[in-house]
Amino acid sequence: ASGEHESSRRVKSELLVQVDGVNNTGTNEDGSRKIVMVLAATNFPWDIDEALRRRLEKRIYIPLPNFESRKELIRINLKTVEVAADVDIDEVARRTEGYSGDDLTNVCRDASLNGMRRKIAGKTRDEIKNMSKDEISKDPVAMCDFEEALAKVQRSVSQADIEKHEKWFSEFGSA
Repeated sequence: ASGEHESSRRVKSELLVQVDGVNNTGTNEDGSRKIVMVLAATNFPWDIDEALRRRLEKRIYIPLPNFESRKELIRINLKTVEVAADVDIDEVARRTEGYSGDDLTNVCRDASLNGMRRKIAGKTRDEIKNMSKDEISKDPVAMCDFEEALAKVQRSVSQADIEKHEKWFSEFGSA
């Protein structure tokens, strides 16, 4: 871009040189050609330089997680946390339609901290320091914790963002 910083331009030029060099060199001990895979991710694919985009032959759009994926992501995020019997993961997954994986992580983290927040509410700094770790983190995460977290943590991806990604993918993507 015209406003691009010189150091960014140098890094990009070096990356392009290296990517071109990978295609021409390198064999295994048996003489077969080495295979090199470059894996990159971005939330702004339209900002990828045209020269680099040409060299990245596979461009894959990963949409927001569907219901089943959200349930699994919630389970993964709660793997190290004790969960109360009243937690309905299906309900949490239903209510997080349009949430990204990072948004789901934030919901689970916020919900898991709600019990501790209740225990330290209204206490002085010294009282909190004198509390044992078990006393603070004893309660399992309950559905009410998710209710509070869902009220605070909103989805970060708008419909306009999704449409912009899908438009870019329809023009430049490949599978």
